[in-house]
Amino acid sequence: MKTTIKLAVASALVAAASSANAGIIIPAGDWTLDIGGVVNAYYTHTRFSGDTGAGTGPLGLGDGSAENSANITTGLLPNYLSVSGKTRQNDIDVGFTISINPGASTTASGRQSAQQENRQAFLTFGDKSWGSIKLGKDLGIYASDAILNDMTLLGVGSGAGSLAGNTTTLGRIGSGFMYADWKSQVAYSSPNWNGFSFTVGLTQAWNAQGDTYSTRRAEGQTAYEGKASYEWTGDVAGKVWASAISQKVEGLTNAVADTYATPGGSASTVTSTSDRANAWDVGANVNVAGFGLTGYYGQGKGIGQTLQLLDGFDANGKRRDSDQWYLQATYALPGVGTKLGVSYGESTLDGNSVDSFNDIEDSMWTVGAYHPLTKHLNLVAEYSQSERQVDLNVGGDAEAKAKTISLGAILFF
Repeated sequence: MKTTIKLAVASALVAAASSANAGIIIPAGDWTLDIGGVVNAYYTHTRFSGDTGAGTGPLGLGDGSAENSANITTGLLPNYLSVSGKTRQNDIDVGFTISINPGASTTASGRQSAQQENRQAFLTFGDKSWGSIKLGKDLGIYASDAILNDMTLLGVGSGAGSLAGNTTTLGRIGSGFMYADWKSQVAYSSPNWNGFSFTVGLTQAWNAQGDTYSTRRAEGQTAYEGKASYEWTGDVAGKVWASAISQKVEGLTNAVADTYATPGGSASTVTSTSDRANAWDVGANVNVAGFGLTGYYGQGKGIGQTLQLLDGFDANGKRRDSDQWYLQATYALPGVGTKLGVSYGESTLDGNSVDSFNDIEDSMWTVGAYHPLTKHLNLVAEYSQSERQVDLNVGGDAEAKAKTISLGAILFF
């Protein structure tokens, strides 16, 4: 099944049921339809602790007071129903994918209107001799391999305690890599040349945002994204990749400039400046004799720490630096297929002179077990400890923690 979710299943190191990569195939005249998806649910128990000065943060570590939170919710992957179609006409391969993501968690009595997402709606056309072109909404290009190789892709990771009622948790997003997100795009993907391939594209730019999700700081222009990878097979199999993004951001406020008068108010002065949000990353994954090892590192200016363009600029319109990395090791038990994994990662956002903090660091330890009960169904057990440390300019440091145990199952069809 040629959907991003099936790519995720094949790419995730913990995909013990990777043989389940074909959906429900239906011949329909000139077309071949492929219906597939994901259903998952987990019981999670989270304990929060720490300082109120650490803030809630994108990891949702609570208000700093010690408390427990128990939920039944989906994991990093949402529930998914996807329909793809493909055909070959005039020596061109043509295809499409449309998906819906129904929420499976609600936290209010009598209300069954759980959140709903529509992550994919795109068409493709091309040929194996010259590549393919994609038009529409799909997983972003920059940092996409970081999430597709994250072992919590089949589990929960962080965010279970604070995102109950949402369509997903966060996995390792914001504590090891930046979210690739789901973007409208025009992208070209090259053919596979003996393991080497690349993708470049124009993607919908995000509005830059400030210290909260609702504060719009600036408007963006079209973003440029690209990635290249080399993949090999054999007794020692693996993949190396690199990707990047660049977006111009306008409307940043800084210093003194043109004077204007608000209706019924006094004269004010602002400056409208522009700058670029840039980021790059590199990663590698190696598998041999049941062992898997993944390493990843990314760095950005103006891009933010967790979601792209969130907190990337300070109040004066100056870019904040950020970096993120994670290491992950897995082992598949011989004969039973159970995959055991451990990973650790950090994401850091550097403050500027105008900020009240020197830096913010979000980190997470995760240990997990992923057992293929059938070729389509995996049982999952995880323990994750998320931590936010804020180095404040005044008053020392602040720290908040969230410890989550999750038990559940994920089904691919």
